[in-house]
Amino acid sequence: MQRIRILYLLPLLFFSLYSCTQKSRSLGDTFKPNILFIMSDDHTSQAWGIYGGILKDYVKNDHIQWLADHGVVLENTFCTNSICVPSRAAILSGQYSHRNGVYDLDDVFEPDNTNYAKLLQASGYQTAIVGKWHLKKEPAGFDYYMVLPSQGRYQNPILKTKDNWQDGNAGGKVYEGFSADVIADQSIAWLKSRNSEQPFYLSTHFKATHEPYDYPARHQDFLSDVELPYPPNFEDWGAATTGRTHDGWPLEILGERYEKGTGTQYPGASFSLTGLDSLAARKKTYQKFVKDFLRAGAAIDDNIGKLIDYLRESGQLENTVIIYTADQGYFLGEHGFFDKRFIYEPSLRMPFVISYPKEFKSGRRIDDIILNIDFPSLFLDFAGTKTPAQMQGRSFRANLAGNTPKDWRKDMYYRYWSNEPRRPAHFGIRNERYKLAFFYGQSRTKTQRDKIDYPPGWEFYDLQKDPREDHNAIGDPAYRDIIKTMKARLRTIKNDTGDGVESNETIAELIEQYW
Repeated sequence: MQRIRILYLLPLLFFSLYSCTQKSRSLGDTFKPNILFIMSDDHTSQAWGIYGGILKDYVKNDHIQWLADHGVVLENTFCTNSICVPSRAAILSGQYSHRNGVYDLDDVFEPDNTNYAKLLQASGYQTAIVGKWHLKKEPAGFDYYMVLPSQGRYQNPILKTKDNWQDGNAGGKVYEGFSADVIADQSIAWLKSRNSEQPFYLSTHFKATHEPYDYPARHQDFLSDVELPYPPNFEDWGAATTGRTHDGWPLEILGERYEKGTGTQYPGASFSLTGLDSLAARKKTYQKFVKDFLRAGAAIDDNIGKLIDYLRESGQLENTVIIYTADQGYFLGEHGFFDKRFIYEPSLRMPFVISYPKEFKSGRRIDDIILNIDFPSLFLDFAGTKTPAQMQGRSFRANLAGNTPKDWRKDMYYRYWSNEPRRPAHFGIRNERYKLAFFYGQSRTKTQRDKIDYPPGWEFYDLQKDPREDHNAIGDPAYRDIIKTMKARLRTIKNDTGDGVESNETIAELIEQYW
């Protein structure tokens, strides 16, 4: 009789515990899923494989492909300022750089600022971030953090927690191993230790694939016996042949770094370009660069798999939204470039895949224009929390389900605020077909005209006829009316984002002079 009573009570006990857990994961009638937000550094869409391209058959993407097969791939996700610190601040705050105050690499995101992690905490989530932070001051809004100081290092990384935090590069503790492996392992360690009665939000942020593109020993022979294909515009040698307003950031700069630093700052034993002509030298640099980049990417894919496996084995996979993205795009030899920063497609475009089969149909791809400032609104939507007025983004949850709102944006605003002769400051607009940008080449904080190799100028591209942006068509009379319309729209969208008044009079004068 006693045994029968116990057997009868067990299901009731299980149901009671389950109901308690479900109640803690709900806001009213809204179920709050777990959120795993995985983000890498510079791991551009060309290196994912799921976006096609010349490298698709060479990348290791088993687990990225799994996410794509079980989720939704975004085709047109864009960065509003393609550089690490500003992009991360835009994602955290839901604001453009001119609103959150983080314009370039030296700026600081203040802990007192509103961010989505604080709002998720308030809505009942247990929050954590492990890996790259890069926003200078102590993370706020996270119940737990374990972050790299500044860029951090690939091998045996230092990670800082609340127990050993110091501002700047000080503080922290060494963890043995390759950074991506350590970051994933520590993410799982937190998942194991957390309060399981609360939904979790976890940021797992890898250092890879940032320069110097290092990798674990297990991938050192990956691609060693192949010659990777070259982009069609690989032999782009600068403004003179393309009509651009600048020469850009060519692979020759990386080649010089490789010659000086391979064996110390860069992986490998040695590297020399002695005796090679310009094209041969560029090709040799490209082969080392992209192979090392894909090896670093392979380590990311390994650890995405590790995280998925843990969620599956612990019974949490079904109730967890998994997102994988990168903080911006990156040039992998297109135009003969490396690095990011520009409004051109390879660096403007952010790869993004989200898996939550409970809500979103697997295998879908959507073309809507999504911005990095939209990410917080999506997270808050899952939490059943409204986006606060100061955030400038918008949830794209309906888009992911195939129900794009009729008033969804048809264009986007971009501004790169830093300024160098080869990477001039610029702003622009991109819509579904065309792109228009003004390269003004003036520092935000200076009042005198910067010394620059080229005068300010406009660039215009028809992305349907010239998807690689090989020819600046600003002077083509066939586009005169379109350019006029886009200039007017650019003024409007610039003002609408709050970027209407230039704090530097020199920039304001240049805009009016060249408009």
